[in-house]
Amino acid sequence: MAIIAQLSDIHLAAGRDGEVDDGSGPVRALRAAVSSLLSLPARPDAVVITGDLADGGKHAEYARLHALLSPLPMAVYPMCGNHDDRDEMRKVFDDHHEVTGTGTVPQAPVQYAVNVAGVRLVCCDTTVDGHAHGHMSEERLAWLDGTLGAAPDTPTVIATHHPPFPIGMRFIDDLRFVDPAGFASVIARHPQVVRVISGHVHRASVGSLAGTVSTTCPSTYRQLFLDLTSQGRAAVTGEPAGFAIHLIGTDGSATTHFAPTGNYRPLMDVE
Repeated sequence: MAIIAQLSDIHLAAGRDGEVDDGSGPVRALRAAVSSLLSLPARPDAVVITGDLADGGKHAEYARLHALLSPLPMAVYPMCGNHDDRDEMRKVFDDHHEVTGTGTVPQAPVQYAVNVAGVRLVCCDTTVDGHAHGHMSEERLAWLDGTLGAAPDTPTVIATHHPPFPIGMRFIDDLRFVDPAGFASVIARHPQVVRVISGHVHRASVGSLAGTVSTTCPSTYRQLFLDLTSQGRAAVTGEPAGFAIHLIGTDGSATTHFAPTGNYRPLMDVE
């Protein structure tokens, strides 16, 4: 069984001086998330970060992020969100061949597939240059279809930044994955896909897509206010930050847990 941890929406931000303040909220929150992952009784086999790694897409933000992730002993797979800059991310994460291998053309999509403990993780790029919404072009969908077709018998997790299902929160659905029908049709052709995991929402949610369970991950930093009214209020809350843990069996079984960051010990043993 593969244990895949998911971090998302870190939003590491540089100040007016161009540097990242180590006392800032996003930095302290990421440190707490890394500490929480390292304290798990069963450490993950890999960590995927589903976008919005940086808040402004600046080189200094990615450089600090790279350093803050360095205590993690397992493989880390970064992805782009609408706040990210692909080229700056590629420059800093040049020791991640999955990322650097996505192309040298400016702003080429950061999309790749890796094997994690007998299952497959396929990282898609749903970002649209200059916009906050998500979309996958025909070219990106063709890449996904071919990538999935290359390993039809291996249980697969697909990761995106923008969720391909409606969340019900106006603020997020206004910045939605536009026209996900093509994406859904690709998923439907490949039954080995056991989970679609996303970020962008800044809170945990569960939906479905083409008969596959689809989830979003809490932010390591701030959570969005759960307002399901048609008017909808765009606001952040004091809810705890968190992350997701996906257990993917080589038999195709899949379970997702959502955990808050922080130290909640001492434990109380239950007989």
